[in-house]
Amino acid sequence: MKKRSILKGMAAAVLAAALTPAALSAQEVTLRLHQFLPPPATVPKLILKPWAKRVEEATGGKLEIQHFDAMSMGGTPPSLMDQAIDGTADIIMTVVGYTPGRFPRTEVFELPFIMTDPVAASQAFMELVETDLQENEYSDVKVLGAWVHGPGVIHTGTGVTRLEDMEGKKMRGPTRVITDLLKELGATPVGMPLPAIPEALSKGVIDGTVIPWEVTPAIKLAELVGNHTEFSGDEALYTATIVLVMNKAKYDALPADIKAALDAESGQKLATFAAEVMFERDKPGRDIAVDKGNTIVQLDAAEVARWKEKAQPVIARWVADMDAKGIDGAALIDQAKALIRKHGG
Repeated sequence: MKKRSILKGMAAAVLAAALTPAALSAQEVTLRLHQFLPPPATVPKLILKPWAKRVEEATGGKLEIQHFDAMSMGGTPPSLMDQAIDGTADIIMTVVGYTPGRFPRTEVFELPFIMTDPVAASQAFMELVETDLQENEYSDVKVLGAWVHGPGVIHTGTGVTRLEDMEGKKMRGPTRVITDLLKELGATPVGMPLPAIPEALSKGVIDGTVIPWEVTPAIKLAELVGNHTEFSGDEALYTATIVLVMNKAKYDALPADIKAALDAESGQKLATFAAEVMFERDKPGRDIAVDKGNTIVQLDAAEVARWKEKAQPVIARWVADMDAKGIDGAALIDQAKALIRKHGG
């Protein structure tokens, strides 16, 4: 009986020690990261998984980040943000514009010809998140990273060498701002997430799409269309905003040491890393189209000026829309441009 009492006492002591704050902070934590791209794509393969590995190593093995690619946890790309909010997933990566109009201030970085350098624009976007948008548009989640992709390129079955060639083309657009731009350029915009592009092209639902070179290998776009149109100069036709966000309650409940490791690898460090990787991967994507003998046209400065002029109503409509929401759209454009210049764009 005495031996059993001693054992019971030891068990109780072990349990009590396990419930102390120090022991709780040493517990292992598992987080589920859900996103819409296939595993070989640039973002999951070269950004999210290396980032997660660095965070895991910084915690000394206390944290595991499990990756669920290509919507393998269910739902559709537009549902990802809500999955982070309701805790279906712990972390998600998505294109902000997949939920049209829900994050209006973020759209400033998607306006035509505002992005001059993807790294500078990403750092500007992340800074605006840290100083304003986290407590404003993203108050329901914790933003771990915010960035943009490289210059948007037009990809079509038949070539686009001048503004008039856009007339009547059914073009996939990724976000509300960009579909408005396509309409202004004379095309018929069709909104859809990136994974739907190959089937839409093969079935003739769309004649072409706008995406950066970086992601074209993931959907084998160079095999589906033979013409690609780039824009000369520093200003890109468009870019899209991308975020990596976490369920807020899950983030707040993290042990202090794990939270510190996560924070150290996120924010501006992640935004810069992601933008640099995506921009660097534009060239390999472009090289595939070159090797296949596809036609690549680069519009000269005079032609680009025509597109810029044509795009002005898109900006004016966006400003009016922001004003109607109680947001000073013109001031936000000035702020975004100033932040991009601050970061070297």
